[in-house]
Amino acid sequence: MSQKLTHLDDEGSAQMVDVGEKEVTARVAVARGRVEMQPETLRLIREGAMKKGDVLTVAQIAGIQAAKRTYDLIPLCHPLLLTHISLTFSFDEEGSAIEIEGQVRVSGKTGVEMEALTAVSVAALTIYDMAKAVDRGMRLTEIRLVEKQGGKSGHWQSD
Repeated sequence: MSQKLTHLDDEGSAQMVDVGEKEVTARVAVARGRVEMQPETLRLIREGAMKKGDVLTVAQIAGIQAAKRTYDLIPLCHPLLLTHISLTFSFDEEGSAIEIEGQVRVSGKTGVEMEALTAVSVAALTIYDMAKAVDRGMRLTEIRLVEKQGGKSGHWQSD
């Protein structure tokens, strides 16, 4: 690996990347993750029968809020004026899981990968919180970046 880590200075100390000279471009990031659970837990969530309320609506709002506050959580992230945040959920009946996809957009000088990953992570944590009373064995898995567009490095998509 010959590329330099951008969040380290020449002495190896942490630094926030200076994006002042970078060009403003449209940037998009898509992240995914899943929450695996017991079939009965999945049924309760799908039917809106959890005692705490509508699990997926609360998870969606939590993920959106988290994306907007990523810079408060990840020390070297820049505060960004996000132009779009979406979270979608789908049921994997066979795998007894909820699939989460988050998409974040900005017109800016730095990407939104961390915001998309944070949105998905917090949405997954919220699903766990809302359903833990009936299933403490839920697993948050496969949280990953699947696509990014914009900036100097252009378009990237996972295999």
